Amino acid sequence: MVDIVDRATRSRMMAAIGPANTAPELSVRRYLHGTGLRFRLHDGRLPGKPDIVLPRHRVAIFVHGCFWHRHSGCRLATTPASNPDFWEKKFCGNVERDAAKSALLERLGWTVLTIWECEARDPVRLDGLYWSIRAQSAELE
Repeated sequence: MVDIVDRATRSRMMAAIGPANTAPELSVRRYLHGTGLRFRLHDGRLPGKPDIVLPRHRVAIFVHGCFWHRHSGCRLATTPASNPDFWEKKFCGNVERDAAKSALLERLGWTVLTIWECEARDPVRLDGLYWSIRAQSAELE
């Protein structure tokens, strides 16, 4: 299957996808703020610059896009048909980098939670995220 747009247009489209303040991230932030939790955003003092940091609870949250971070079994984690070798290398690098960031944060004593783009739309998954944070907070007390 060939791409429906030309190479320059595809490049421009992919470059426009930013690393912060994505729609799934904003959804998670609105939910957590609505529950009364307060947090920091993109804290550069921590490895990997987590999307959401709850210092009081020692929790770092990454909101991952299913496509870019390869959410296993998700319908959004498609692979482009053009230039498959490039994409395989790109996706493998993203997954390895994610694992390294999480491992480093855990060694520093942080609990790392990941919520996927497709889960950010599901109120039940967001409730689960909230209760995971609360459970971690209870362990600290």
